[in-house]
Amino acid sequence: MTQQAAAVQGRTRTWNVRLDIFEEDKDTTAVYAVLDTGESELVIRTTAHRNPHDRPAPEIGDEYAAGRALRELGRRLLNAGATDAEDNAHR
Repeated sequence: MTQQAAAVQGRTRTWNVRLDIFEEDKDTTAVYAVLDTGESELVIRTTAHRNPHDRPAPEIGDEYAAGRALRELGRRLLNAGATDAEDNAHR
């Protein structure tokens, strides 16, 4: 087994995502999202605004705001991975 294969075998990580969802006002839902890798944290804040022509449905605002937060966490995580891969290639 190569040294690289040995380093990967048996490696387990647990990353935690926390979403705090709150209503800023009757038409705005905000999410404070934290991705904790155990080594660093990535923090995102997003919002969703109800269309004034729609009936109030807080769960829909929760879904939109949380979805936006998770999408942004994913985008930033992919960007960090690309940057780290490039740095690793130049070592």
